[in-house]
Amino acid sequence: MAKLWVWVKSVIRLIPGAVWLKRAIFGRPQPRRVEMSFPEYRGPKPAMAERFAPLDGDERFAKDSFVLYRIIGNDLTPRHRKGQARENLAFILENEPALAGCEKRFVLNRIVDPAEREALVALLERHGMPWMEIPFRVEEYAELGWDIAGVPPEYAPWGERYQELTEGQQGRVVARLYRHKNNYVMHNNGARNAALEDGRGRARWVLPWDGNCFVTESAWQSLREGVLAEPDCPYFIVPMARVSENARLLAADFEPEAKEEPQIVFHHRAPETFDERYCYGRRPKVEWLWRMGVPGIWDEWGAEPWDFPIPDYAGQAGQFRYAGWVARLNSGRPDLEQDNAAVGRGVARVAGITALLDRLDEAALAPRLDPARPVHVDGAALAAADAGLQKQLVQDAEAALERGPYSVVDKTELPPSGNKHDYWHPAPYFWPHPLRIPGMPYVRRDGKRVPGTRLYEPSSDRYDRTRLQRLFDDSFVLALALLQTGERRYGEHAAELLRHWFLKPETAMNPHLNYAQVQRGHNQNRGSKSGVIEMKDLYFYLDAVRIIEAEGLLSKAEGEAFRDWLSEYLDWLLESEQGRAERSSRNNHGTCYDLQVGSIALFLGDGLLARNVFRDSRLRLVDQFEPDGRQPHELARTISAHYCCFNLQCWINLATTAASMGEDLWSFEGPDGQGLKQGMRWLLPYLGETWPFEQTDEFDAERFYPIAHACLDRYGPVPELKQDRLPPKAAIKPLYFPHDGIRPYWQIGRTA
Repeated sequence: MAKLWVWVKSVIRLIPGAVWLKRAIFGRPQPRRVEMSFPEYRGPKPAMAERFAPLDGDERFAKDSFVLYRIIGNDLTPRHRKGQARENLAFILENEPALAGCEKRFVLNRIVDPAEREALVALLERHGMPWMEIPFRVEEYAELGWDIAGVPPEYAPWGERYQELTEGQQGRVVARLYRHKNNYVMHNNGARNAALEDGRGRARWVLPWDGNCFVTESAWQSLREGVLAEPDCPYFIVPMARVSENARLLAADFEPEAKEEPQIVFHHRAPETFDERYCYGRRPKVEWLWRMGVPGIWDEWGAEPWDFPIPDYAGQAGQFRYAGWVARLNSGRPDLEQDNAAVGRGVARVAGITALLDRLDEAALAPRLDPARPVHVDGAALAAADAGLQKQLVQDAEAALERGPYSVVDKTELPPSGNKHDYWHPAPYFWPHPLRIPGMPYVRRDGKRVPGTRLYEPSSDRYDRTRLQRLFDDSFVLALALLQTGERRYGEHAAELLRHWFLKPETAMNPHLNYAQVQRGHNQNRGSKSGVIEMKDLYFYLDAVRIIEAEGLLSKAEGEAFRDWLSEYLDWLLESEQGRAERSSRNNHGTCYDLQVGSIALFLGDGLLARNVFRDSRLRLVDQFEPDGRQPHELARTISAHYCCFNLQCWINLATTAASMGEDLWSFEGPDGQGLKQGMRWLLPYLGETWPFEQTDEFDAERFYPIAHACLDRYGPVPELKQDRLPPKAAIKPLYFPHDGIRPYWQIGRTA
C-alpha cells in the first residue's frame, strides 16, 4: 500500500499545476498540536486524610524541634541578577528573626564560581551559621552525557517537527537533553534529599527549603502552631508568597497573599522524598505535589512528550495539612515577579541554566580542542604504511600537480543567477517532463542520473561538481605526499588550489550553495536542500589546509581570509532556508550536514557549536537505524546497497570527527540499542554475498572493505564479519569513486 501511494503521488506530480493547485486550495501544512498529558488523567484525586496514624518520633527530639535548611544554588542570568543569591543570603542573615525551636542551617549546593563560593562561605562564617556543602567538581561534570532517550526522535532539534514548536517548547526540548548536566549543577532534588537525610538526625521536623525563603515572626508562629496542632501528620504544605521588594518583609504587619508553589515540612519519619530524576526548570518540586495529591495551579500544568510522565499517586497521597506561609525573596528581576510573568519566568529559567551549562561545557571542552590538529590524517600510520601504498601516493600526487587550479568561473554554463562565482549544479535525478512542453517543471527519477551530473564524465564541465571534487581530492593527496616526502612543491600546489578556489576575487566561489542541485521549474530555479551534500568532503579537505598551514605555505592573512570564507559559508548552512531544510533530512543527507557543520566548527575553534552538532547526531542515529541495525530510509531507495554503505561510511567519518574533541559516537546506543556497531553488524554479513534488496545500478562490492576495517579497528572482531573474506588494508585500493563517501587513502587515516 505504501509503495502504491508513492506511485500515485509521483503520477500527480506529472500533472501540470497539480501541486500548485493543492497548495492553493488547502494551503501549506499547519503545525501540529503537541499532545500533552495532565494530572486529571490519573483519575480522582485522593481526599485529604481526616486523621493520621500515629508517627513514632525519635525520643531524642522534642516534639517542637525543627531544623530549617536553606539550599543556596547558582545565580542564573537572565532568570536572576548576578550576585542575587549572595544578596538574599545576606538579607536573611541580617534580618530574619530567631525562630522558636528551630535550628537554621544552610547548604552550599554545587557553587561553580570559586569566588562566589568563597564570598558565601565568608558570609556564613561571619554570622556563625552552620553549613554543609555539596561540592562542584569539574572532573565529575566533564563525564556527564546527554539525556538522548528523553527526547522523542520526532522532536530532535534538527527535525521539521521541532521547527513547528514555540520558542518556549524548543527551549524545553533542549533543556531535556541537558538533564544530566542540569541535575548535577543545579541539583535541586538531590540537595533537598541531602538536607532531609541530614535533618532526620537533628530534629523531629525537617524543612528542606529553597535558598531564597524568608520567614517572618508571624509566618513562623503560624507555621509552628499548625504543625504542633497535628503532630501525627507526616507532611505540611507551606504556601509561598513572591516578594518583589525584600524590605517589605521588615514591616511587622506584612502578610502577603501566599499562592505560589509551596515549601514542604517533613516529619523525620515521613517516607516520601523528592524524585531526583526531575531537574531544575522542569517541576522538580511539583512532581512531589502531584504525587501527594496536593491541589494547586500545577494541576493545570501538563507533561509534554519530552517530559517524564506525570507520576501516579503515592501511597501516602492526601496525608498532609497546611501550615503558615513563607516569603520568596526578590530574584533581582522585578519584571519576572509579576503574576502574569509565569511564561517569561519559564523561558528565562531555561535560558539561564542553558547559558550556565554552556559556559561550563566551553571550559571543559577547551583542553580537548586543537583546531590546528588534523582530524583524519594519522602521521604515524602514514609513516608505517605499506611501501606500495606510499609509492602510489607519490604517483597520485605527481598527477595532481598536473591538474588545476580549479575555479567556479571555469564552468561552461551559467547558473540561474547569471553569476559565474555562484556554485552551479542541477539536481542529478530530475529529468525533463515527459510531456516535453516548454517550461514544464522537471520530474524525479530516483537512481537515474542526468548527463553531466556524474563525476568526471565529459559533459560535467558544464557545472562545478567535478571541479569541486578535484579540489578536495587533489589537495588532500598533495598534503599527504608533503607529509610523507617533505617535498614542499606538493604543498605549494595545494596552497595555490586553495587561493584560486576561495580567495582570489577573480576566481573565488561565493560562500553559498544557492544553486546546487537545482530542480528546474521548482523553487524559482534555486537550489534544493539536497545540494548541500555536494560539499560533504570538506571534512577531509580541512585536514589538507591544516597540513599546508603547519608547513607555512599559507600566509597569516590568507589563513584568516579562508576562515572568513568558511564562517560565511557556515552562517549560510545554519541560517538559510536551504541549509535548515537539509539539516532536517532524515537520511544520509542529514548525516552529511552534521559532518560539514561539525568539521567547520572544529576548524574554526567553535567548540560549543561542534558539541551541539554531535549531541544532536545521537538523535539522528536513533532515527536512522533500527534496533537490529538496518537503515530504513536508505533501504527505501532504488539503489539501496549504495545508500546503506554510503550512509554508514559517512557515519564513520562523522564519528571520527567527533572523537577528535572527545565526543563518543562510536559507543553510543539509543534507548532500543540503536548504534553504529549494530549498524555494522547488520550490514557486514552481506560482504561477499548477493545484496537481497533493490539495487538498480552497478555497485562496487569492495565498498564493504573500509567499513569492515573500521569495525575491526573500533570494535574488534564481530561474529557477523567473515574475516577470511576481508583483504588486509594494504591490498585494498586507496581511491574509491567519490560518490562512495570514502576519503582518499583511507588506510592511513584515523577511523577510531
